[in-house]
Amino acid sequence: MEQRICWANTDNFDEADIVIIGVPDESQSHALRKGTSEAPDWIRRISNLRDTYTRKGKKSLGLPYSGFKHKVYDYGNITRNKIDEVYDKILSKSKIPLLIGGDHSISTHIIKSISKRKEPLSLVYFDAHPDFVSSTTDYYGSVFHDILPHIEIKSSLQVGVRTPEQEELDNLKKYELKVITPFEIAEKGIEHAAKSILGTIGKNVYISFDMDCIDPAFAPGVSVPVPLGITNIEAVYLLKEITKKGILGMDIMEVCPSYDIKDRTSHLASRMISEVISCC
Repeated sequence: MEQRICWANTDNFDEADIVIIGVPDESQSHALRKGTSEAPDWIRRISNLRDTYTRKGKKSLGLPYSGFKHKVYDYGNITRNKIDEVYDKILSKSKIPLLIGGDHSISTHIIKSISKRKEPLSLVYFDAHPDFVSSTTDYYGSVFHDILPHIEIKSSLQVGVRTPEQEELDNLKKYELKVITPFEIAEKGIEHAAKSILGTIGKNVYISFDMDCIDPAFAPGVSVPVPLGITNIEAVYLLKEITKKGILGMDIMEVCPSYDIKDRTSHLASRMISEVISCC
């Protein structure tokens, strides 16, 4: 098996509370930048290099300030067509899946799988782009359109959007989807944004996180970077507040290691995973 993420603290699937999965696939991406399929293994590698310390032959983790109380199992990598089978195994045991992609279209398969077991499903979609193209489907730019039958729109929302196409603006208006932009966060503050999210979502919550939601100053290694994003602290604060309420699962998508700067984005993704685990 490939290197496990450093947060994995059990080799026993059955005793785990949280399961890490990788899907090294970018087959539905149209991005000019290629390489998101490298992210699952690269984030694992960087987690072990940057988030661990070795003294006298023993490894110690650089934990979140609140520490860990959960058992974490790294399932390894799977192919896109195995998502339904693996998620059925994970969810049937009431475990929380945290998946590393890959291109964002992978989230379509995940959300469809989760919605079979839990509905109505509230989706919190972090992204610089709405991914609400409907004239073309089944790719990384049509995710939100493709999963519409599988979520409850009134208890779902998008965070960080700042570069929609006109078609996407039309769809956002048509479906009356709530959107929190970086400008709203700058104006009203992160605490207001958190309260707005928590006041919108229902009890069955799934988080899909495209790393380009975060400003390239903090996350340069993504497939489609866009300036004027939210900060790393703002992103993690919101993730922690949502997770404290309870989530069914989460994915982190679109890290592009080959375009990163000194692995800053991969390391940030690792730290984000640790903070989410600490709040589950």
